Amino acid sequence: MDNPKQTLGSFAVVLSLLLSGVILLFHWSSSFSNELALIQNEPLCKSLNFSTSSTEECGDALECALAKASMGKKTVIIAVVNRAYVEQDVESDTTMLDIFLTSFWLGEGTRSLIHHILLVAVDQVAYDRCKFLKLNCFRLETDGVDFEAEKVYMSQDFIKMMWRRTQFLLEVLKRGYNFVFTDIDVMWLRNPFTRLSKNETEDLQISTDMYYGDPWSKKNPINTGFYFVRSNNKTISLFETWYGEKDNSTGKKEQDVLLDLIRGGIIEHLEIRVRFLDTLYFSGFCQDSKDFRVVTTVHANCCRSINAKIADIKVALSDWKRFKRLDVNSTLNPQWTKHDWCQQSWAKT
Repeated sequence: MDNPKQTLGSFAVVLSLLLSGVILLFHWSSSFSNELALIQNEPLCKSLNFSTSSTEECGDALECALAKASMGKKTVIIAVVNRAYVEQDVESDTTMLDIFLTSFWLGEGTRSLIHHILLVAVDQVAYDRCKFLKLNCFRLETDGVDFEAEKVYMSQDFIKMMWRRTQFLLEVLKRGYNFVFTDIDVMWLRNPFTRLSKNETEDLQISTDMYYGDPWSKKNPINTGFYFVRSNNKTISLFETWYGEKDNSTGKKEQDVLLDLIRGGIIEHLEIRVRFLDTLYFSGFCQDSKDFRVVTTVHANCCRSINAKIADIKVALSDWKRFKRLDVNSTLNPQWTKHDWCQQSWAKT
């Protein structure tokens, strides 16, 4: 038979252990509840260690926009739009911006590049359209200037808009970003980064209206509708000198001024290395590419009005789609349809 004293002692020990367990469980439960409450009260982005995008963190709105669009090595694609490029004409079924974006869908290796385009809107309608399309957008303000309407080639407003664009691109270079600048009337049919030189000693690679066979010859007439520029002290000096000529170039567009500077010796003076791009790859309506199999971009240059550009670039995009339907082993090399609308645009006042 068990000793009563021993039984009572054992019971006391068990009871003491049970009470200790209850107290510990209560404290643990209380502590867990408090920690859970703290987590629930914190913003989700903080508790999951997500970074928030704000102008305070980036520095300003432009820096945020550039950082968001950057594809690495601080490189972005920049295009400038106004209302005339994003709104349909009464008799039109599309816009220049729509065609531009469609080319990224239809091109080879170009779809992912759309995430690295910074669309710079010079008026509110263009900015609203950009945001609606969920693109990377930046609103470029210019006091006292209306850039909404179509700027006919070589009109005073056209020239003003081109110089404002140059000033903006200078600011991008100063922030350390390399960029491809592209006009909206350029179709991207292949990824240009696979064709552009990767040699970092080449400061500027710029498209041409006509290509004369030598990538280093200043005789090639440049086109500022498509070019790749690396950010460094030399290119910043080039753009500063270029923009500095704005008030000394009456009747000239910025492209003419840059060509004058190049042919006047600024390349040698600043020790800049400039490659002039072959129209076989980086073509336009001034000089068509002779080979559909290697053409990379098609620019609706040598054309005066937006309506003419839209009409002929739609035809060119149809030419591209017909080429894409050919058998992989086909030896056919189609020809581009004549750019009749653009040719006729010069006869209109």
